Amino acid sequence: MDLLALPPVAAVLDAAYRALMGLTHLLEPLAGAGAAAAAVVLVTLAVRAALIPVGVAQAKGERTRARLAPRLAALQRRHRDDHAALQRATLALYAEEGTSPFAGCPPVLAQAPVVGIVYAVFVHPVIAGHGNDLLGHTLLGVPLGTGLVGSVAGGTASVAVLAVFAVLVAGIAAVGELTRRAVAPGGALAVPAAGAGAANPLAGPGARRALGALQFLTAGVACVVPLAAGLYLLVTVWWTYAQRRVLRRRFPLDG
Repeated sequence: MDLLALPPVAAVLDAAYRALMGLTHLLEPLAGAGAAAAAVVLVTLAVRAALIPVGVAQAKGERTRARLAPRLAALQRRHRDDHAALQRATLALYAEEGTSPFAGCPPVLAQAPVVGIVYAVFVHPVIAGHGNDLLGHTLLGVPLGTGLVGSVAGGTASVAVLAVFAVLVAGIAAVGELTRRAVAPGGALAVPAAGAGAANPLAGPGARRALGALQFLTAGVACVVPLAAGLYLLVTVWWTYAQRRVLRRRFPLDG
């Protein structure tokens, strides 16, 4: 079954295609051949700007969870033999404080459909029954529908393709390294210990590794998706890193 043939899906992709084409035409006098790439960047910035209130809520939630860490540790000790009771007590504690253990998920979930739409628009040559002119647009001579893995596997990876994706992947990986350092003890995004005798799960090495690995995983995803989607990922990971630093100063976990 072709999901693109479903009227709701086709309508969404067609609307996204027309919006990107319209923005591309507006940017052509300034960006020239890179107008479509610039359009993707602007769309990314617009999406992230719209999600700023969600990011603020996430930062507040992280501060609340850090403050609750000693009480969560006490609950774990009290209900260590009763998982169901521990779950109920944990959820009740979060409800009492007006937050949720999943407060960090909305920004990621909200962006997933956008990444999917950008991916679909730059993969399919036909959208809603008409040709996809976006596939003819390039960034530094590389079509925006090009994927690194597909090009290498198909033997069509040119020097330009390898160079552009090398810069793209390096840019995303750089955020991963900056994040790894920032969440390490003493870093700008480090989670403070909960205090004597109370381990803060947010400050554990497992949580730090998971956060850093997520950024490096994004670099791997950028090798598979079309260049346009990779641009979206590049801009959004840098935005996320910068926003986290700004909000951490505004809402310190030990404040």
